[in-house]
Amino acid sequence: MKEAKMSKKFKSIYAEIERFCFDREDPALAIRNMRNFTEGYDAFGIEDEELKILRDRILTEYEITPREIAELGLILLQSGKYEFGTLAILLIKKHRPRMDAYVRERIKEWLDTAVENWAHADFIGSKILPIFFELELIDLESYASWRDSRSKYTRRAVVTSLMWQRRALDAAAMLLFLTPLIRDQEKVVQQALGTFLADLWEKAQIPVEAFLEEHKDSLDSNVLKQATEQMPISKAKLYRPKPPKKIHNPRPKPKFKPRPGGKKE
Repeated sequence: MKEAKMSKKFKSIYAEIERFCFDREDPALAIRNMRNFTEGYDAFGIEDEELKILRDRILTEYEITPREIAELGLILLQSGKYEFGTLAILLIKKHRPRMDAYVRERIKEWLDTAVENWAHADFIGSKILPIFFELELIDLESYASWRDSRSKYTRRAVVTSLMWQRRALDAAAMLLFLTPLIRDQEKVVQQALGTFLADLWEKAQIPVEAFLEEHKDSLDSNVLKQATEQMPISKAKLYRPKPPKKIHNPRPKPKFKPRPGGKKE
């Protein structure tokens, strides 16, 4: 992975972030949070609300632009520190209306090369990517390169982002768009897909049920279970895989063995 270069301004901001985090680190909290991240978790143990204080300070002191944040964000995410990545997303989120095509491409670079956990993928997917649709910086056709990314976290972020487009985009079109992910081998992608289907079903039952009927033999069993959680049991059973039939093997009766010296009856 190619690391981004730091300007003098970025070095100053980076040093301030390090001071802030080392002054407030809480190893006990970091250890407690670790259980949620099977992929690894390198953190100081600082709550998001505290990071917002640092975010506001950086925005005020450095007057950093959205494009600069997009560049700095890659550096912060490449550090591997959880709070650094969270701060990058908090910073760009403050400039949502001012995003442009350059920012869009840098955010994709974040996901493709630097995001290393589901939480950052979901944060970007729920708070940043939907803005690209609102600002008409992206549509489903151009979004295909994101869906087909080699990064499982980019693919997860795509699914997460569409949950926030369920009122703006046609349900059938979104389902068709996500069809290539049916056979995705990554658990984090499959989990997001199951959640998306369950969420979309509440708004558009007919197209979701048609999708499940068509692909129930290809969808992962956990996705089917998750997608049908809100359905009546009678309907959910139509799409969930049938449990294997139990084969009844009665214990054979023991053969008669005559007692020594006894007579066989």
